[in-house]
Amino acid sequence: MMNLLEESIVYATVMYQGKVRKFKGVPFILHPMEVAQILATMTDDQEVLAAGILHDILEETSGTLQDIEKRFGKRVAMIVASESENDYPGEDRCATWKRRKEESLKVLKNSNDIGVQMLWLADKLANMRSLARIYSEQGEALWKSLHQSDPEEHCWYYRTVAEIVELQLNKTGAFKELVKHINFIWPGTFDSDKARYKKYKEVSVDGCKMLGRGAKGEVYRFDDELIIKVYNQNNTYHDVEQEIALSRKAFILGIPTAISFGIVSVGRQYGSMYELVESDTVSVCLSRNPGQVDFYAKMMADLARTIHNTEVTDEDGFPDAVDRMTGYIKRGIAYESEELAEKCLRLVETIPKMTTLVHGDFHTGNVFVQNGEPLLIDMDRLSTGHPLVDISGIYYFYVLLGEDDPSVVEDFMGFSYQTATVFYDRFLKHYLNTEDEGKIKEVTEKAALLGYIRLIHKIHKNPEITETDQRIINRCLEKITVMVDKLTSLNF
Repeated sequence: MMNLLEESIVYATVMYQGKVRKFKGVPFILHPMEVAQILATMTDDQEVLAAGILHDILEETSGTLQDIEKRFGKRVAMIVASESENDYPGEDRCATWKRRKEESLKVLKNSNDIGVQMLWLADKLANMRSLARIYSEQGEALWKSLHQSDPEEHCWYYRTVAEIVELQLNKTGAFKELVKHINFIWPGTFDSDKARYKKYKEVSVDGCKMLGRGAKGEVYRFDDELIIKVYNQNNTYHDVEQEIALSRKAFILGIPTAISFGIVSVGRQYGSMYELVESDTVSVCLSRNPGQVDFYAKMMADLARTIHNTEVTDEDGFPDAVDRMTGYIKRGIAYESEELAEKCLRLVETIPKMTTLVHGDFHTGNVFVQNGEPLLIDMDRLSTGHPLVDISGIYYFYVLLGEDDPSVVEDFMGFSYQTATVFYDRFLKHYLNTEDEGKIKEVTEKAALLGYIRLIHKIHKNPEITETDQRIINRCLEKITVMVDKLTSLNF
């Protein structure tokens, strides 16, 4: 009796019969065989090896996912599906290239099965071997024969795959070879150290007190002196490195910032370590003392002004926060209504260009209090921009997220929704240094618009849009529609 791998080889040989690869007419079956051989250097899991043989069946043959599941089981079908792109029949494949890649990368990021990461690594390595060989022969002429003719887009794609699988598979020869080929075609894409043996220090946060939770991860008290920020699985080593580099820049510019002194692995996730003795987040302080909401609102407002008064130059290399807002619109509202998206884009263009900084993810879970002084720890969205960007973030976290379900804010911040809404009100009054309700209402309305745009984008990042998600999106769209017809500028 044949085992699972042998059966997959027989099945694939029949399904791929007569088919050839794009370059040089090589029989197609040799590619999945190469992928399986690469996988065999990482695992002896028969289901993963079989998935390697079958991974192109859905895209290249008449085979179906149901047939694969029936013949080889649910897990094999799931791993195969993770690498199978949407076809978008009737649409030009060149036009859909970026969309197809972004959608499939989202599947890879959200998978918890190591077999999925192994298959992606093996397939991309097999492809990169071919690209590197042909690039050696043809140079830049290579890209003209592909559905995507921009080599930088290919660099983005292969670099992103490598970054996603790095934590779990960086010690494999396959990962190191992939990095080598990427650096051959696009020199300097990866630090050359990544092509050599490297082992991250492994730590555990089991039993550690969680101090806060954010969009990018969770913060734990590791011991009396150390804090560990554990990033969620969507964050790559490059993301963590970039945040630490921005923190150092901010510190030099005079922003009170905690600097990480090391990157570690925490299970299947990255972590960064900080020396923060006898400190807690402002969220923890507020949860213990909700009666001091005005005190902490003023502390956060003063910190925001410190950030917003920090002048930088183009040479400092900070991105423009408006670009991120534009991205929220194009990857959120535009999926629902192109006409409304255009109106939002025109309004966002009225935000003045600034040479001062905004934090980009400003809330009490990202600020520690040490010896009575605030210290920021989350700097990955630090950019140049108008203060409205950070005010809209405060509105988003403390008011907007609780409109449909107050427990969302309560779980995120660790204190009641009522305290959160009071905090927003007191923060804004301290920041603007006014009790003028007309001014408060004006700024809040503009902040709310950016907040609803952000929420729609956040929902569209989910692998699937549920009925509940769509109801929230529709409610946000109704509010945005009213606002864009009323507002003429987002400046204040």
